[in-house]
Amino acid sequence: MRAMNILFSIALTTGILSGIWGWVAVSLGLLSWAGFLGCTAYFACPQGGLKGFFISACTLMSGVVWAMIIIHGSALAPQLEIFGYIMTGVVAFLMCIQAKHLLLSFVPGTFMGACATFAGQGDWRLVVPSLALGLVFGYAMKNSGLWLAARREKSNSAAALSK
Repeated sequence: MRAMNILFSIALTTGILSGIWGWVAVSLGLLSWAGFLGCTAYFACPQGGLKGFFISACTLMSGVVWAMIIIHGSALAPQLEIFGYIMTGVVAFLMCIQAKHLLLSFVPGTFMGACATFAGQGDWRLVVPSLALGLVFGYAMKNSGLWLAARREKSNSAAALSK
């Protein structure tokens, strides 16, 4: 029953805040889909709380940097198509190996940041705030849901004790 309470609470706050995120993204001219990648990074990160927030932020932003390295590096030798493929392989290796550092340890977050940058056609000035604000919304979605579930659990326990 407790797990269902947590799931329902997180689903409720995620639903409400997803609608708000959609409006905020459009209002600010951000990429709503990139924001949802930021949300997803927080939900998927094995660490929760502020530690998970910072790990997600660092990995998402490192992915943006790695994607820009691939984009600009590949443009250095456009006549050598193989150069871009080799560069992509080397950078993908580096994206994984950086996980030896705690704040860069969430490899999927790094790839999410890079994918968002590629999908955003290298417009990092638009991708970065979209990912970052989406990450804030992801943090708010999950933690407000956990808060709501704990509050409901406390209320149910108090009601059971008073019987």
